[in-house]
Amino acid sequence: MDWRERIVSDPLTMVGKPVVRGTRLTVEHLIEQLANGWSETDLLEAYPGLGREDLQACYAYVAETLRDVRVYPIPA
Repeated sequence: MDWRERIVSDPLTMVGKPVVRGTRLTVEHLIEQLANGWSETDLLEAYPGLGREDLQACYAYVAETLRDVRVYPIPA
């Protein structure tokens, strides 16, 4: 999936955070809701303008963004 068709960033919308095109739903918010236990169905019901393809674009965006991130373990 080419997330660029569905995820956009504009400094005038949500301070430039990546959002689903045509909405003010940030990728961060949607992923955070999933991390908090929401299901895809919950998100699609809560945000009727959102489609399953939009969620897949969010996943693809996050995967590509994290691909080049280096993680350094923090000693306990």
